[in-house]
Amino acid sequence: MIEPEHPSLSIARQCELLEIARSSYYYEPTPMSEENLQLMRLLDEQYTRTPCYGTRKMTAWLNKQGYLVNRKRVTRLLRLMGLEAIYPKPRVTIPGEMQQKYPYLLRDVPIQRVNQVWSTDITYIRLTRGFLYLVAIIDWFSRYVLSWEVSTTLDTRFCLDALDQAFHQTTPEIFNNDQGVQFTCKDFVDRLKTANVRISWDGRGRALDNIFVERLWRTVKYEEVYIKDYQTVPVAVQNLKEFFRHYNYERIHQSLEYKTPAQIYYHR
Repeated sequence: MIEPEHPSLSIARQCELLEIARSSYYYEPTPMSEENLQLMRLLDEQYTRTPCYGTRKMTAWLNKQGYLVNRKRVTRLLRLMGLEAIYPKPRVTIPGEMQQKYPYLLRDVPIQRVNQVWSTDITYIRLTRGFLYLVAIIDWFSRYVLSWEVSTTLDTRFCLDALDQAFHQTTPEIFNNDQGVQFTCKDFVDRLKTANVRISWDGRGRALDNIFVERLWRTVKYEEVYIKDYQTVPVAVQNLKEFFRHYNYERIHQSLEYKTPAQIYYHR
Protein backbone atom coordinates (compact mmCIF):
# COMPACT_ATOMS: atom_id res chain seq x y z
CA MET A 1 0.00 0.00 0.00
CA ILE A 2 2.83 2.39 0.95
CA GLU A 3 6.08 2.22 -1.00
CA PRO A 4 9.16 3.25 1.05
CA GLU A 5 11.22 3.70 -2.13
CA HIS A 6 8.61 5.58 -4.17
CA PRO A 7 10.49 7.79 -6.71
CA SER A 8 8.42 10.94 -6.20
CA LEU A 9 6.16 10.60 -3.15
CA SER A 10 7.48 10.73 0.39
CA ILE A 11 6.09 8.43 3.06
CA ALA A 12 4.35 11.42 4.66
CA ARG A 13 2.69 12.34 1.34
CA GLN A 14 1.60 8.74 0.70
CA CYS A 15 0.04 8.59 4.18
CA GLU A 16 -1.71 11.90 3.47
CA LEU A 17 -3.14 10.60 0.19
CA LEU A 18 -4.33 7.42 1.88
CA GLU A 19 -5.75 9.52 4.73
CA ILE A 20 -3.93 7.59 7.44
CA ALA A 21 -1.77 8.89 10.25
CA ARG A 22 1.95 8.72 9.49
CA SER A 23 2.50 7.05 12.85
CA SER A 24 0.43 4.10 11.60
CA TYR A 25 3.05 3.33 8.95
CA TYR A 26 5.73 2.85 11.59
CA TYR A 27 3.55 0.62 13.75
CA GLU A 28 5.17 -2.47 15.22
CA PRO A 29 2.91 -5.17 16.73
CA THR A 30 2.64 -4.88 20.49
CA PRO A 31 4.66 -7.69 22.13
CA MET A 32 2.04 -9.96 23.66
CA SER A 33 1.68 -13.68 24.23
CA GLU A 34 -0.74 -15.58 22.01
CA GLU A 35 -2.74 -16.54 25.10
CA ASN A 36 -3.14 -12.94 26.22
CA LEU A 37 -4.16 -11.86 22.71
CA GLN A 38 -6.81 -14.60 22.67
CA LEU A 39 -8.07 -13.56 26.11
CA MET A 40 -8.27 -9.94 24.95
CA ARG A 41 -10.28 -10.94 21.87
CA LEU A 42 -12.73 -12.83 24.08
CA LEU A 43 -12.95 -10.01 26.62
CA ASP A 44 -13.58 -7.46 23.88
CA GLU A 45 -16.44 -9.49 22.41
CA GLN A 46 -18.01 -10.20 25.79
CA TYR A 47 -17.66 -6.55 26.87
CA THR A 48 -19.46 -5.48 23.68
CA ARG A 49 -22.31 -7.84 24.59
CA THR A 50 -22.34 -7.12 28.35
CA PRO A 51 -20.60 -3.82 29.19
CA CYS A 52 -21.96 -4.05 32.75
CA TYR A 53 -19.71 -7.02 33.57
CA GLY A 54 -17.01 -6.12 36.08
CA THR A 55 -13.76 -8.00 36.60
CA ARG A 56 -15.37 -10.66 38.82
CA LYS A 57 -18.00 -11.57 36.23
CA MET A 58 -15.51 -11.38 33.38
CA THR A 59 -13.19 -13.75 35.25
CA ALA A 60 -16.04 -16.15 35.99
CA TRP A 61 -17.17 -16.01 32.36
CA LEU A 62 -13.66 -16.83 31.07
CA ASN A 63 -13.39 -19.68 33.55
CA LYS A 64 -16.65 -21.11 32.17
CA GLN A 65 -15.14 -20.96 28.67
CA GLY A 66 -12.25 -23.10 29.87
CA TYR A 67 -9.70 -20.32 30.47
CA LEU A 68 -8.55 -20.71 34.08
CA VAL A 69 -7.29 -17.19 34.71
CA ASN A 70 -7.43 -15.17 37.89
CA ARG A 71 -9.10 -11.83 38.46
CA LYS A 72 -5.79 -9.96 38.70
CA ARG A 73 -4.88 -10.96 35.15
CA VAL A 74 -8.32 -10.06 33.80
CA THR A 75 -8.12 -6.67 35.51
CA ARG A 76 -4.72 -5.99 33.94
CA LEU A 77 -5.90 -6.94 30.44
CA LEU A 78 -9.08 -4.88 30.68
CA ARG A 79 -7.06 -1.90 31.84
CA LEU A 80 -4.67 -2.38 28.92
CA MET A 81 -7.65 -2.43 26.58
CA GLY A 82 -9.10 0.72 28.11
CA LEU A 83 -12.29 -1.07 29.16
CA GLU A 84 -14.20 -0.40 32.36
CA ALA A 85 -17.48 -1.91 33.47
CA ILE A 86 -20.43 0.42 33.04
CA TYR A 87 -22.51 0.59 36.20
CA PRO A 88 -22.99 3.00 39.12
CA LYS A 89 -20.14 2.51 41.58
CA PRO A 90 -18.17 4.46 44.19
CA ARG A 91 -15.47 6.72 42.81
CA VAL A 92 -12.31 4.94 43.89
CA THR A 93 -9.85 6.11 41.23
CA ILE A 94 -8.73 9.48 39.93
CA PRO A 95 -9.29 9.66 36.16
CA GLY A 96 -6.41 12.06 35.62
CA GLU A 97 -5.12 15.47 36.60
CA MET A 98 -7.49 18.25 35.64
CA GLN A 99 -7.70 21.96 36.23
CA GLN A 100 -11.39 21.78 36.99
CA LYS A 101 -14.31 19.41 36.61
CA TYR A 102 -17.16 20.02 34.20
CA PRO A 103 -20.76 18.92 34.78
CA TYR A 104 -22.82 16.70 32.52
CA LEU A 105 -24.91 19.21 30.54
CA LEU A 106 -27.20 16.94 28.55
CA ARG A 107 -29.58 15.36 31.04
CA ASP A 108 -33.14 15.90 29.72
CA VAL A 109 -31.86 18.24 27.01
CA PRO A 110 -33.69 17.72 23.67
CA ILE A 111 -31.28 17.18 20.75
CA GLN A 112 -32.87 19.17 17.92
CA ARG A 113 -30.18 20.13 15.37
CA VAL A 114 -26.84 19.18 13.91
CA ASN A 115 -23.72 20.47 15.67
CA GLN A 116 -25.70 20.98 18.85
CA VAL A 117 -23.77 18.18 20.56
CA TRP A 118 -20.68 16.22 19.58
CA SER A 119 -19.18 13.45 21.65
CA THR A 120 -16.17 11.16 21.59
CA ASP A 121 -14.81 7.94 23.02
CA ILE A 122 -12.06 5.36 22.52
CA THR A 123 -12.45 1.66 21.79
CA TYR A 124 -10.15 -1.34 21.36
CA ILE A 125 -9.59 -2.77 17.86
CA ARG A 126 -7.98 -6.17 17.60
CA LEU A 127 -5.43 -7.23 14.99
CA THR A 128 -4.28 -10.74 14.22
CA ARG A 129 -1.15 -10.19 16.31
CA GLY A 130 -1.61 -7.03 18.30
CA PHE A 131 -4.19 -4.30 18.70
CA LEU A 132 -5.04 -0.67 18.13
CA TYR A 133 -7.13 1.99 19.80
CA LEU A 134 -9.78 3.83 17.80
CA VAL A 135 -11.19 7.26 18.67
CA ALA A 136 -14.15 8.84 16.89
CA ILE A 137 -16.14 12.06 17.14
CA ILE A 138 -19.87 11.83 16.37
CA ASP A 139 -22.68 14.35 15.96
CA TRP A 140 -25.55 13.34 18.23
CA PHE A 141 -28.44 14.59 16.11
CA SER A 142 -27.40 12.97 12.81
CA ARG A 143 -25.11 10.16 14.10
CA TYR A 144 -22.59 11.45 11.54
CA VAL A 145 -18.96 10.51 12.30
CA LEU A 146 -17.02 13.73 11.84
CA SER A 147 -13.55 12.27 12.34
CA TRP A 148 -11.65 9.26 13.63
CA GLU A 149 -8.06 8.22 14.31
CA VAL A 150 -6.15 5.14 15.45
CA SER A 151 -3.17 4.74 17.75
CA THR A 152 -1.04 1.96 19.21
CA THR A 153 -1.09 3.61 22.64
CA LEU A 154 -3.64 5.34 24.84
CA ASP A 155 -1.90 8.68 24.60
CA THR A 156 -3.56 12.02 23.94
CA ARG A 157 -2.04 12.80 20.55
CA PHE A 158 -4.45 10.79 18.39
CA CYS A 159 -7.44 12.24 20.26
CA LEU A 160 -6.18 15.76 19.59
CA ASP A 161 -5.67 14.88 15.93
CA ALA A 162 -9.28 13.66 15.67
CA LEU A 163 -10.53 16.85 17.35
CA ASP A 164 -8.50 19.04 14.99
CA GLN A 165 -9.91 17.17 11.98
CA ALA A 166 -13.47 17.70 13.20
CA PHE A 167 -12.82 21.38 13.92
CA HIS A 168 -11.64 21.86 10.32
CA GLN A 169 -15.32 21.43 9.36
CA THR A 170 -17.07 23.43 12.08
CA THR A 171 -17.54 23.46 15.86
CA PRO A 172 -20.38 22.23 18.08
CA GLU A 173 -22.27 24.08 20.77
CA ILE A 174 -21.50 21.34 23.34
CA PHE A 175 -18.77 18.69 23.37
CA ASN A 176 -19.40 15.66 25.57
CA ASN A 177 -16.82 13.07 26.65
CA ASP A 178 -16.00 10.72 29.49
CA GLN A 179 -13.49 11.50 32.21
CA GLY A 180 -10.59 9.57 30.69
CA VAL A 181 -7.24 11.28 30.96
CA GLN A 182 -7.09 11.74 27.17
CA PHE A 183 -10.12 14.06 27.28
CA THR A 184 -9.60 15.77 30.62
CA CYS A 185 -5.99 16.81 30.00
CA LYS A 186 -5.12 20.46 29.60
CA ASP A 187 -4.38 20.29 25.86
CA PHE A 188 -7.75 18.76 25.00
CA VAL A 189 -9.75 21.04 27.30
CA ASP A 190 -7.90 24.12 26.07
CA ARG A 191 -8.73 23.32 22.45
CA LEU A 192 -12.42 23.20 23.33
CA LYS A 193 -12.26 26.40 25.36
CA THR A 194 -10.39 28.23 22.60
CA ALA A 195 -13.15 27.24 20.17
CA ASN A 196 -15.78 28.57 22.63
CA VAL A 197 -17.36 25.14 22.97
CA ARG A 198 -19.28 24.27 26.12
CA ILE A 199 -17.72 21.25 27.84
CA SER A 200 -19.77 18.36 29.20
CA TRP A 201 -18.33 15.36 31.04
CA ASP A 202 -20.05 12.02 31.60
CA GLY A 203 -20.67 10.79 35.10
CA ARG A 204 -18.20 8.04 36.03
CA GLY A 205 -19.42 4.65 34.75
CA ARG A 206 -22.65 6.01 33.24
CA ALA A 207 -23.28 4.36 29.87
CA LEU A 208 -26.32 6.44 28.93
CA ASP A 209 -24.38 9.69 29.21
CA ASN A 210 -22.62 8.87 25.93
CA ILE A 211 -25.10 6.43 24.44
CA PHE A 212 -24.63 7.35 20.77
CA VAL A 213 -20.91 6.56 20.82
CA GLU A 214 -21.61 3.29 22.64
CA ARG A 215 -24.04 2.35 19.86
CA LEU A 216 -21.47 3.33 17.25
CA TRP A 217 -18.89 1.01 18.81
CA ARG A 218 -21.33 -1.90 18.75
CA THR A 219 -21.98 -1.24 15.06
CA VAL A 220 -18.27 -0.99 14.25
CA LYS A 221 -17.51 -4.23 16.11
CA TYR A 222 -20.41 -6.35 14.83
CA GLU A 223 -20.57 -5.07 11.25
CA GLU A 224 -16.85 -4.63 10.59
CA VAL A 225 -14.20 -5.74 13.08
CA TYR A 226 -15.58 -9.12 14.17
CA ILE A 227 -16.25 -10.35 10.64
CA LYS A 228 -12.74 -9.52 9.44
CA ASP A 229 -9.25 -10.34 10.62
CA TYR A 230 -6.97 -7.34 10.21
CA GLN A 231 -3.41 -8.48 9.56
CA THR A 232 -1.67 -5.09 9.67
CA VAL A 233 -2.36 -1.50 10.67
CA PRO A 234 -2.63 -0.21 7.07
CA VAL A 235 -5.18 -2.96 6.34
CA ALA A 236 -7.14 -2.04 9.48
CA VAL A 237 -7.05 1.66 8.62
CA GLN A 238 -8.17 1.08 5.03
CA ASN A 239 -11.05 -1.15 6.11
CA LEU A 240 -12.14 1.29 8.82
CA LYS A 241 -11.96 4.12 6.31
CA GLU A 242 -14.29 2.20 3.97
CA PHE A 243 -16.59 1.28 6.85
CA PHE A 244 -17.00 4.85 8.11
CA ARG A 245 -17.69 6.03 4.56
CA HIS A 246 -20.38 3.35 4.32
CA TYR A 247 -21.70 4.23 7.79
CA ASN A 248 -22.00 7.95 6.98
CA TYR A 249 -23.23 7.82 3.40
CA GLU A 250 -24.89 4.45 2.77
CA ARG A 251 -26.06 2.83 6.03
CA ILE A 252 -29.64 3.88 6.81
CA HIS A 253 -30.82 4.27 10.42
CA GLN A 254 -34.30 3.46 11.61
CA SER A 255 -34.05 6.25 14.20
CA LEU A 256 -33.30 8.68 11.34
CA GLU A 257 -36.44 7.63 9.44
CA TYR A 258 -34.31 5.37 7.22
CA LYS A 259 -31.98 8.12 6.10
CA THR A 260 -28.19 8.10 6.32
CA PRO A 261 -26.23 10.22 8.80
CA ALA A 262 -24.86 12.32 5.92
CA GLN A 263 -28.37 13.06 4.64
CA ILE A 264 -29.33 14.41 8.05
CA TYR A 265 -26.05 16.18 8.76
CA TYR A 266 -25.97 17.98 5.42
CA HIS A 267 -29.80 18.44 5.33
CA ARG A 268 -30.18 16.48 2.10
